[in-house]
Amino acid sequence: MPAERPEALPAARRRHRLAGGHPGLLAPGAATDPYRLRLYRVLRTDYPLGYDPGLGAWLLSRYADVALALTDRRFTGYPHDGSPRGRAPMPLGLCRGSVVCTPLPGGGVPGPGTVSFVERTAYVLARRIAGRGGADLVGEFCRWLPAGAAGLSYPDVNAPPRRGAGGCAGPTALREKALASFLANMLDAPDLLAAARSGPGAGALLGRAWAETLRRDPPVQIVLRRTRAEVAVSGGTLPAGAPVACLVGAAGRDPARFGAPDRFDPLRADADALIAGPAGCPAALLGRLEAEQGLRALLTAMPGIRWADGFRPVAGGFLTRGPRTLLVRAS
Repeated sequence: MPAERPEALPAARRRHRLAGGHPGLLAPGAATDPYRLRLYRVLRTDYPLGYDPGLGAWLLSRYADVALALTDRRFTGYPHDGSPRGRAPMPLGLCRGSVVCTPLPGGGVPGPGTVSFVERTAYVLARRIAGRGGADLVGEFCRWLPAGAAGLSYPDVNAPPRRGAGGCAGPTALREKALASFLANMLDAPDLLAAARSGPGAGALLGRAWAETLRRDPPVQIVLRRTRAEVAVSGGTLPAGAPVACLVGAAGRDPARFGAPDRFDPLRADADALIAGPAGCPAALLGRLEAEQGLRALLTAMPGIRWADGFRPVAGGFLTRGPRTLLVRAS
C-alpha cells in the first residue's frame, strides 16, 4: 500500500487516538495474533478511531463503523476512486474486488458440472490422505482443492498448484485460508461433525458453518477505503480524503453486534452476511462449494478423522489470515 507521510494526511477531529506507546497494527507481535493479544478488543473499546502511522491509515474496528465504511457511498476504493465502492464488489470475504466478476462455467453459479468436479477432486485428495493414516490438511488438501477447481483438472500432487487462472475465481490463496479455517472450526466441534455426516439438514448446517467461519475467522482481515466527504464515526469525524483501514477481523467479533463473538456457533441467531462479501461473487460461491464438498469427502474417507495427538491449530497472517497447518489422523 502507498507509504504516505502522516503529516501529509488530513487530521481527523476525534476524541481518541493511538498514542502513548499503545501498539499499532504493525508493532512487533501485534499482527501475529491480534485476537489472543486482545489488540482488536482494546481498539474497539478504547480507540474506536485512531491513526496508525505504520499502516498509514485511520483505523475502524467497531462493527457499526466498518459496516458504514463498506456500504456508505461517502467511502470509495483505496488508493483511487476507480476502486469499487458502496455495495459493489470489494475485497471482502473471498471477493478480490473486481467491478465485473467473471461468471463460473455454467452461468454464474456452481452448475452440476462444477459441483461434480469439485466433489470428485475432494474425494481423490481425501482418499490419498486416508491411505497414509494422516496428513497436514493445509498442505495436502486445502491448497490442492481450490487449485484443482481453478484449473478444472485433477491436481497433480507432484507439481505445484496452479494459481492465477482466468476470472476472479482463479486465484486460490484466499480460498485456501478460508477452507483451512472452516475445517479447523469443524474439527474442533465433534457434535457438528456428527450432524454434518448424515443428520437432517446437513447441507444447511454446512452453509451456516461456512458463513460463521467468515465472520469469526475472515481470510481478509483488513479492507482499505478512502472517505469522499466528512464522515462521523465512533470517536470522532473522519475528514474527506482520509485513508481508512476497516478491521474486518475486529468487527466480526464485536460484542455490540454478536453475542459470544469469540464462539464458533453456526446456529447463532444474530448471523450477518455483510462480512462474507458479495453473495453472488464467483469466488465466494466456489469457496462455499469447496468447503461443503471437502468436508463431506474427508468424513467419508476418514469417518474417525481427528486432530493428531497433541496438535492444536494456530492461525497466522496480518492482511490475510488462516491456520498454517492442520495435522490430522484418519482415526
